[in-house]
Amino acid sequence: MLRRQLLALAGLGALPWAPAAVAADIAAQVRQRLQDTELLRGEFEQSKTLKGFKKPLVSRGQFLVARGKGVQWLTREPFASTLVVTEERLVARQADGRISAQLNTRDEPGLRVVNSVMFALLRGDVAALSVRFSVDGELLGKDAWRLRLVPREAALLQVFTQVDIDGDQFVRSIKMAEVQGDSTVIRFTAMVPGVALSRDEEVRFE
Repeated sequence: MLRRQLLALAGLGALPWAPAAVAADIAAQVRQRLQDTELLRGEFEQSKTLKGFKKPLVSRGQFLVARGKGVQWLTREPFASTLVVTEERLVARQADGRISAQLNTRDEPGLRVVNSVMFALLRGDVAALSVRFSVDGELLGKDAWRLRLVPREAALLQVFTQVDIDGDQFVRSIKMAEVQGDSTVIRFTAMVPGVALSRDEEVRFE
């Protein structure tokens, strides 16, 4: 299911997390280190490990995060496809433009929660994430940071156990452990801030 794929992002590890008493302070400092942009374009590589399988499923492509609009995933490998996620809907298209899946938040109330979490993760919106997650983490050197998120809401707890985010001025990786044992890691590279959508990008959001 596409909603589950969106949430399935993971990686665990023994890390020196900051005490809960200073978690809010760390969250504020992380937000200060992030570059605030209207648009962000870049490359992604997603590696999904299914429980019981040693070899992960890997996909690569480009992504776009647009404030007030949503997220676009343009997958190149292993096959071309497009996934557009907004506050109102999720639409997946094949390489020829045909719709392969479509969900609307009016019909799937939980999708709005999933979408808002996805936007907050990609933008490193710590304030928004703190509403639905317990946030802990650490600062790494002058620019880098790391956060660990544990879901507060029952609906999210049914899907995954925790999320780890690494970054500096941008989010560099998102790792999520699912309740059923699957895990996914998404790494972001070649990120470039922008100021305006191209015509093709605008059309995909329509």
